[in-house]
Amino acid sequence: MIKTYLTIATRESPLALWQANWVKLQLEKIHPDLKIELLGMTTSADRMLDVSLDKVGGKGLFVKELEDALLQGRADIAVHSMKDVPVVFPPGLHVPVMCVREEPRDVLVSTTGTSLKTLPANAIIGTSSLRRQSQLAAIRPDLQFMALRGNVNTRLKKLDEGMFTAIVLAAAGLKRLGLEKRITSFLTFEESLPAAGQGVLGIECRLQDDAIQKIIAPLNHPVSFACVTAERAMCKQLNGNCQTPIAAYAEIQNNQLYLRGLVASPDGKIILRAEATHAIDQSEELGYLVAETLKKQGALTILAKD
Repeated sequence: MIKTYLTIATRESPLALWQANWVKLQLEKIHPDLKIELLGMTTSADRMLDVSLDKVGGKGLFVKELEDALLQGRADIAVHSMKDVPVVFPPGLHVPVMCVREEPRDVLVSTTGTSLKTLPANAIIGTSSLRRQSQLAAIRPDLQFMALRGNVNTRLKKLDEGMFTAIVLAAAGLKRLGLEKRITSFLTFEESLPAAGQGVLGIECRLQDDAIQKIIAPLNHPVSFACVTAERAMCKQLNGNCQTPIAAYAEIQNNQLYLRGLVASPDGKIILRAEATHAIDQSEELGYLVAETLKKQGALTILAKD
């Protein structure tokens, strides 16, 4: 039976809607006869903006309701930022498609045009990411960090109102929303190694739904898929989640997959780094290799304290 309609589950933040509509547009170009609609949802994480995510279940709350819609048959696919997707999927679901990666780096946004090095002493930085906080604290121990939740526009508004000296965001989100001009400076991989999957959109669906998988398959970008698979494999081996100070970024260098991994203490006083290369078709093995190197350096002890 040929599929004639498709429902996309998505959060209702401006960025999530942009992402879902981008996937919708790409699928309509490939399948002009396919009718596609969005199922907008407000997730638990979107509702509990005054609570730290690590206290209420982590970033997995951004995807849980969308996954429930898939399992209940109310939606055929869900579009996620891969950095928000837990490394273990609910039974019956998977992400067979990862789209081409957007800019993976973190960026500093300030109203005064200052970079990380030129921020004033004891500057107040807005971020709720322990990964970002720990890495920046290692470079600038004087910085003060304050929790920052909400969608991109809400975060920028708080910065503009003077609540922070600067805030740290993912470049990909700003670019997708046409807000590139707000970027003050890009943080290098040495200053802030990204979260696993940062900059990549993933399409989740039911494991046994072959018809849907055939429809979405053309959007898969094999290089991005291999890179994110390596990053997530490393995090899985370390039992990491979206709240622990773990970073991972893979790229292709000299026809090999090159993965950098990092584990840090929240205060940035301990930073463990590891890297390795492997064949592109052995991305999971590469993730395990880097994770084992980090374990030998004491990564599990650090993560157990968080």
